[in-house]
This record gives sequence, C-alpha cells and structure tokens, in this order.
Amino acid sequence: MEIVFVASEMTPFAQTGGLADVLGSLPHEIAKQGHSVSVFLPKYRTVSEEKFSLEAAIPQLNVPLGSDIETGKLLCTRIGEVTVFFIDEPSLFSRDGLYGTPMGDFPDNDVRFVFFARSVLESLKRLKLRPDIIHCHDWQSGLVPVYLKTIYRSDPFFKGTKTIFTIHNLAYQGNFPPDSLSATGLTWEEFRYERLEFYGKISFLKGGLVYSDLVTTVSKRYAEEIQTREFGCGMEGVLANRKEDLFGIVNGIDTEEWDPAQDPALSQNFDANSLEKRAICKAELQKENRLVVDPKIPLFGFVGRLAEQKGIDILEPLLDDMVDEGWQLVLLGTGDGEYETLLRRTAEKYPKSIAVNLTFNTKFSKRVYGGVDIFLMTSQFEPCGLGQMYSLRYGAAPLAREVGGLADTVKEFNAATGEGNGFLFLEYSSKALFATMKHAISVFRDQKKWHRLIKNGMACDFSWAQSARQYIDIYKRAEKRSLKV
Repeated sequence: MEIVFVASEMTPFAQTGGLADVLGSLPHEIAKQGHSVSVFLPKYRTVSEEKFSLEAAIPQLNVPLGSDIETGKLLCTRIGEVTVFFIDEPSLFSRDGLYGTPMGDFPDNDVRFVFFARSVLESLKRLKLRPDIIHCHDWQSGLVPVYLKTIYRSDPFFKGTKTIFTIHNLAYQGNFPPDSLSATGLTWEEFRYERLEFYGKISFLKGGLVYSDLVTTVSKRYAEEIQTREFGCGMEGVLANRKEDLFGIVNGIDTEEWDPAQDPALSQNFDANSLEKRAICKAELQKENRLVVDPKIPLFGFVGRLAEQKGIDILEPLLDDMVDEGWQLVLLGTGDGEYETLLRRTAEKYPKSIAVNLTFNTKFSKRVYGGVDIFLMTSQFEPCGLGQMYSLRYGAAPLAREVGGLADTVKEFNAATGEGNGFLFLEYSSKALFATMKHAISVFRDQKKWHRLIKNGMACDFSWAQSARQYIDIYKRAEKRSLKV
C-alpha cells in the first residue's frame, strides 16, 4: 500500500509532546512491513535545511486559501525507507513556537493549518503520489478528510483514497470562530452540528472525526472513555455515532533507543537477569540528587508535565506524608508555575528526601526510569501514556491510575500468583493514591516478590511492530469500506 502520514510534529524535526514520538517511529515500522510510506509536516523554524539535508521537491505551490491564493514550496528529505515532505511557507510556519507562545496560541492557527491541509493534497497531485491511505493525526490535519469528501470529492486523482484519523488527545480540538470557515474554501453547508459546527464554532478535530473513513485513538480503554461525558470533551456524541468505526491501538516505544542493557545514559547497564546491577543505578540516582543513598529506602519517580491532567494536584499534598513514611521522590518536569513553586519549596524543606528538577532532559529521564523503584503516573486522564512503558522496560514498577492507556498496559500485581506488572488505583484522590503507594511498599519489602514483579514488567513487549500490524489491519479495513457524508 501507499501510505501517507499527515501530522504537525515528528521527531527529530519538531516536538511538543508524544505525537512527535509516534510519528518518529510508526511510519518507519509500517515501512519495515513492506509498505511505501511518506510523511507531510509543516516546515517550522526548527527544521534546518542544512542539518536535515532538505531538497526542493516542488519549487512553488499555489494553494487556494479562501478567496486568495497563497504560495509556498515543498521540501523533502529521506530517513531510512520513509520520505518526509515539508510544507514551506515562512510567513505561517517560521516562528519560535509550533502552535503559539507562552502567552497563548497564535491567532492565525486556523489559516496556518487550512493552508497545511490544502498544501498536502495539492502536493500529492503535483508529485503524482497517489495514496491508498492518508493517515491524519490530531486537529491540525483534521481538514484533510473533510476536503477529500467535499472539494476533492470528484477529483479522479483521489479515487480510492481512504482516510484514517487518529486522536492523540481529545482535549486539543482546533476550535475557531465561524468566520474561519471563509479561509477553508468550504461552503456554509458544512457549518452544521452534524458536520463541522461545534458549540457555535468550527472544529477542525470534529472534521476529522466526522469525515474520515475510520477513526483510531491510542488505547482501547481511551476509545471507550471518550464516548462518555466524563472524558468526551463535548465530542462524546460524535464519537458514539461512530463507535463502529472507532478503534483503540496502544502506542509503542522505540525498544532500541530505550534499552537498559545498552543505554549510555545509565551509570550501569542491566537486564532482567542482572537486577543486582540496577541497584547501582538507584544508588547513583540518589547520589546525583543529593538524597540519602540507601537501597532499602523506597524511591519513587515522576517524569512529566506539572499539571492537573498529570495528577500533580493529588500528588503534591502527599509529599509531607511520603517523607514521614521514610520514602524518597525524584521528580523531573516543568509546567504550571503554581506547582513549580510548591514543589521547589517542598524540596528545599526536605533536601535529603525529595529532589525536584524543574527542567526536561531525556538522558536524565532515563536515569530516573532506570533508578527508581516505583514510577508514578497519577493522571486524571491518559490517552495512552509512554512513561509506564519506559518504566516497565527499565525495571521500575508503575503505580498508575486505572484510566486510558494506563489501564491497557499496567496490570495489578497479585502477590499470591506472581502475575501482574504494577499497581493501580481508580478513585481520583490523594487518599486512594496514598493507600496504593502503601500497598506497593508492602510488596517492595518482600524482595523475592518484588523481583518477580520487576521481571514481569521487563518481559512486556511494547515495541512498535505489534502496533504497526494493527494499523495495517485498519488500513485494509478502510480500503473495503465506503463512507457517505
């Protein structure tokens, strides 16, 4: 099959979150399984033509933008078996941020990603690259399925082309004022509640949900949750209407990059058969963070955004209690200023028990995964989550809230049978979290059971190969169906 991915970020070119990691891995895995794969991205300021050896693919694009014509050009490079194309229009994409500044979103994000969507389709025609599947990701590419079912409906070039739309986080929707419709080139017929209208606005995400042939999201549990009022972010009705076309596929991780047996970021490499070497990583992590170095002290870890979505509001009130229990915590991340201040003050109060690192560094995060005993993922909601997969691979037991991808990948450890790979809690409260932490520590005190738990986790397969096969099955399913809007 000819597969085209359309997304707003991809490692190593541009990243704000997990979407970039997915695009940095999944297309390559699809290509490994025998398919022709291309990726389309905006050319941001971070994408250096010299660093990434970009070449001109189309010197000038003429893209209809509402009543105007906007020009740009198409650049490309190749990474392994995957060709990556960049929509280059400096006035729209050559900025310090991808979507905005610390002060807020760019006010013309609607125009930016209208141009991006139209440019992708026009580029495909100019390149004579006829896709079997266009796989779109999040709201920034949501108009691509819309255009294929409207403006390009009768275009013979796209006859037989099917679209997949993947939701990475339903909370980000690309909702704009009704006037934005004029830039899209679409008619006001599309501004209806069963199409693009969403609470008086035009929603690019809703366009992807309504017009794509099939919809996926990044875990089976999250696919179920987003059809409910609690997790649906107002889109639950739209998704419930498409429940027969909605599939959950858990993201994978790059098992070559994330491999404790050969990771140079670790002070000591180890595997499931040499857990005694992992103890060296724990001691070095304690030392690096100026904590008391003692293998018997339970060491918790947290890596992520310091925001309520990640459960900081139920973790932060427990820090005094954790110190009273004789536990330690290493935290890595940035986020809300309020939480940064509270956490910094707590670390200053308990310098030998709590270490707060208000930054983000991938190498340091690997040392956290490879050194802590228990890794915390206390999220209000979590579409997929990667931290729990990294922690399992690096021999840290995840302690997670039973939602989204966390529920799909973390299985409660049963001390009697020796089955399971972590610890779960459901009620979103500090009380429930603390009770689960105490339970985890009771298992930690029995090293025989703890080693069984850790080995179970390290044996889990979260490679992209399995997820890629599921996506290929979805592509084949899409080829066989016809969606009428």
